Amino acid sequence: MNTSSGSLPPEWAPQSGVILTWPHKRSDWKDLLSEVEPVYAQLAGHIAAREKVLIHCWDAEHAKHVDRVLKAAGTYLPNVMLHMLPTNDTWIRDYGPITVLREGKPLLLDFIFNGWGDKFPAPLDNETTQRTHRDDVFGTTPLLPVNLVLEGGSIEVDGHGTLLTTSQCLLTPTRNPHLDRRQVETTLRGLLGTPRVLWLEHGHLAGDDTDSHIDTLARFCDPRTITYVACDDPGDEHYADLKLMEAELQNFRDYQGQPYRLIPLPWPAAKRDADGRRLPASYANFLIINGAVLVPTYDDPADADVLRRLQGGFPDREIIGVPCLPLIKQNGSLHCITMQLPAGVL
Repeated sequence: MNTSSGSLPPEWAPQSGVILTWPHKRSDWKDLLSEVEPVYAQLAGHIAAREKVLIHCWDAEHAKHVDRVLKAAGTYLPNVMLHMLPTNDTWIRDYGPITVLREGKPLLLDFIFNGWGDKFPAPLDNETTQRTHRDDVFGTTPLLPVNLVLEGGSIEVDGHGTLLTTSQCLLTPTRNPHLDRRQVETTLRGLLGTPRVLWLEHGHLAGDDTDSHIDTLARFCDPRTITYVACDDPGDEHYADLKLMEAELQNFRDYQGQPYRLIPLPWPAAKRDADGRRLPASYANFLIINGAVLVPTYDDPADADVLRRLQGGFPDREIIGVPCLPLIKQNGSLHCITMQLPAGVL
């Protein structure tokens, strides 16, 4: 394994585009397509207005359908790239390429995706980055396969050598059982250029399949600011664990040794499916793109508050709410269905 690959730019760095995998009838979305496709169309529209959007489609027929949907939605089509590629599911954040910069030029890292610790079959998803690269979609950008299970939603970086993650995810024995905490740290330091690793030991969301991905819990807004989910209801099942997570964040120090500026996010009312199962509605699952932040909303009284709070974390970007209730029916949200590509890839 090459352990000195480059440095992972933060999400707010200039981007060439964002990848989506469009829902299809062979995925778990098959019974929810009429609900979820408008979310994807709105999301693609916001991205295409500012940068390229690469969309994986099952086949040529599916690509024609996606094209019709985007045209009907008024999407800026010159920035849309449709790529035919069969996939198991649409959570591209966790099986798409993680792009580092080596000597200022992008390098695609292709980690192993095993369905969040072998919870779900994902052989097609695991091959997506390699097949997309083979189809010359990424131009001359080189690809490096990495013999490590890692999902993009499990890591956050500040652009100054700090990695924020959760032990519950990265140390679960169904991902890399041969590696202990120190070995995981050493490997990620070399691959992602992050000499500092901050581990959260607490924090979870009911209904989450990912073993507490960091992008559902706490996110960098800039190198000195972290926004995080905060539960203010002592009667809620999340209250105690999220209070412990909050205390951990308060004890963390930024790359200059100072306490982080912390922005707590409001707590939405519990969202449940038809069977009464609680769904993982997280406002932390936002996407930073060129000039804007796309924020999941859940038809909740707290929606307006979260947009206001995040404006304080991103004063120079437009804050845009995207209705995401359909997404959490499959246990993810806006950030989970996207993967940004730094400038120079597309």
